[in-house]
Order: sequence, then structure tokens, then C-alpha cells
Amino acid sequence: MSTSTPSARPGASVSGPAVLRKVQRYVLPVAFLLYMFNYMDRAAIGYAQLQMSTDLGISLATYGTVAAIFFVAYTVLEVPSNIVMKKVGARLWLARIAITWGIITMLTGFVQNTTQLYVARIALGVAEAGLFPGLLLYMTYWFRTQDRSRGIAGFSLAQPVALLIGSISAGYILDHADWFGLNGWQWVFILQGAPPVLLGVWVLFYLADRPSKARWLSKDESDWLEGEINKEYDVADDEHMEISLDAVKNPKILYLAFINLLYAVGLYGMTFFLPQIVAQLNPGYSSTNIGLVGAIPYVCGAIAMLLVARYSDLLGNRKPIVMCTLAVAVVGLVVTMVFKETPALGMIGLCLLAIGVFSYLGPFWALASEALTRSQTAVGLATINAIAAAGGFFGPFVIGKTAAADDVIFSMIFPAVCMFVAIVLLAFVKPVQGTPAAVTETV
Repeated sequence: MSTSTPSARPGASVSGPAVLRKVQRYVLPVAFLLYMFNYMDRAAIGYAQLQMSTDLGISLATYGTVAAIFFVAYTVLEVPSNIVMKKVGARLWLARIAITWGIITMLTGFVQNTTQLYVARIALGVAEAGLFPGLLLYMTYWFRTQDRSRGIAGFSLAQPVALLIGSISAGYILDHADWFGLNGWQWVFILQGAPPVLLGVWVLFYLADRPSKARWLSKDESDWLEGEINKEYDVADDEHMEISLDAVKNPKILYLAFINLLYAVGLYGMTFFLPQIVAQLNPGYSSTNIGLVGAIPYVCGAIAMLLVARYSDLLGNRKPIVMCTLAVAVVGLVVTMVFKETPALGMIGLCLLAIGVFSYLGPFWALASEALTRSQTAVGLATINAIAAAGGFFGPFVIGKTAAADDVIFSMIFPAVCMFVAIVLLAFVKPVQGTPAAVTETV
């Protein structure tokens, strides 16, 4: 990145690194908080299940279906959500998403039976649909291609952090919150649903849709940043939605989307079943202990995510990095399954799993965004994420159906196989000749 670039006004100059630091300081914290509370809410049911199964009479098979059904409406609405966001702006749309999902999560704490829980999970999928692809789209407005893996990892770091905080807090709430006649699992939903409502109101007043609307950038700085980003795209077709819809039938995008679907089986298998896996590794753990021990893999995953994302941007070729992260995740699952009777070794396997699935995010989404034209980003990124969300349905559903009452670890063979197949498919993705980055072309 150059240190000084002429601006639109004669005699003025802009420091590129200084602008990037401003973007990181103002944009990433908002995206990080949105995604962090989003993932905490989505995964809260994994810990609530430790008590909720008794109160509502939910078996592991039913729980798998409850966890999976979230993704039905979520998958269908991903692309329409990004189209709406592109039209109305990130500020209004992301605020709406946060406020509605927070309210629905809080109301989930008051369900009285399985049917109501199904309705609440479907409604949560409707409310949350579009947040992640919306944030990915938002990153393309603020980060150049060469900086994007770190930008994506910067807010995606919220995923392991959310699971870490959610793990510790949910375990503590389950054991200590019994106020006003409500059980601990109910307070898990209520206390984790309230912050997104407040965050959504804050986003409504704080967020800038694009660099040109950012009060914290001078006009020279915003002009320079948008000019740098526009160099990477065909600006002429940026406003034509009918052109952007081509991404839905782009075979390269669909190929990447299917790879991401297979990965998502492993990600959501861990997200929704890690508390049960930790409990099986050591049946003597209390809910608080499960929360504390369950946080360890997320610490490992968060550290690895940042390191791998930085290396990905330096290397440029994303494919081998994505393949290696999936391989580490598969090894982790195998170790956990083989050593399920040895808690320490089983935990090492879970740490490897977390390192693999979280390190994957930055390089993969940078790989995907490099395969899109500017006009395809809104629909293309949402398409990839929407198809991947089907993995969020099939993963928990199949794991729940194949798990025995006292052995959920054995059912992890399904996500292990899915991620292994994703590695094989990635072998047929290659960079376009003449480009340093892995803009994809499949054979």
C-alpha cells in the first residue's frame, strides 16, 4: 500500500496506511460485535439443552432437529436479504437484523413445549438471515482485495470469541441463575438476547454505509479509498442487479458453495454438540465446568484464525491454506473419536478441530470474494453462504439422528467424512493463470 496518494483536490495527499488503520478502528469493531452476539444467540441452545432436555422432554434426536430447523428459513432468505441491504444500506438493514433476532432469542426463554421451540427457532432463522453475507458484502466496500482476508478474519474472530464467552457464561448461568421462578436454561436465552437489541439501536445511529458517508474520514480519504476499491471491479455494472444475479448460476460460485456446505457440517456439528461432547469426555463435570473446559478449543481457534489469515494475505494463493485447515479439522475429529475414553487426548482433538474450522474462514471467504465481479458480490456471497447453511441443517440433523443416548462422539464421523470430501473437491480448484490470488477456475 502506498504511503501517499494524490486526492481529488490539488495539493492534497492521503496516507493509505492511515486510512486502513481508521477503517480497522471504526468498521471492524461494529462488525465484530454484530457477529459475536449473533453467534452467541445461535449457539445458546447447545448449552440450554443441558437443562432444557429435562424440562421439555427433548431427546438428542429431537434436539438435532430443533438445532437444524433454524437453517430452513435462514437458507431461503440469505440472497433476498443481501439484495435488500444493497438497496436500503447496511446501517438500516444490519440494525433491523440485530434488533429482531435479539427480541426472538429473549422470547425463546419462555417457550413451554417442543412445538413452541420449533417456532422460535424458525423465527430466529428468519430474523438472522443475511447477517453474515451482509457483513461480507460490507467488507468489500471498505477493504481492498489484498487486505480482505485480514478484514474478514477481523470480524470473523467474533465466532470463536462468541463461543468462548457463550460457553463460560452459559455454563455459569445454568448453575446459578434461578431468579423470578425461571430456570437457568431460560436465563441463557434471555440474557444473551438482550445485548443485540441495544447493539442494533447503536448501529442505527453509528454505522456508515460506505466510505463516502463516514464522518471519521475526510473527503480526500474517502475518495481515495473508494477509488482504490473501484479499481478492482468493473464499476459500470455495479448498479445493475440483473447482472449480479448471474452469480446464482455461476458454476465456479456453486462449486465453492458446495465445498463450503461440506465444511459447514463440521462447523455446526462442533457449535451445537460441543457441550455434549465435553460432558461425554468427563461425565463428572458440572455445567460450569463444561462451560469452562468447552471454552479451551475456542481460545486455540481464535489465535489460529488471526495467524492463518495474516499468512493467507502474505502468500496470496488461498487454496493450499484452506485445504490444510480442513485437514487439521478432520484430524481433530478423528483424534476425539479414537480417544473418547481419554479426556485429555479427546480435548486435544477438539482443539485441533477448532483450529481447523476457524482458521478456514478468512482464507476461504477471501478466495470466494476474489472469484466475483463487483456486481456479483451482493448475490454471490449470499449464495455461497446460503448453500453452506444447508450444511448447518444436515449436520445437526444427522448427528442427532445417529447419536446414541450416551454417545454423541461416534456420530462425529459424518462431519469428518464431509470435510474430507471438501478437501478432495478443493484439489480441483486452481488459480487463474497470471494472477497471484486464487481467483477460482474449476476443472
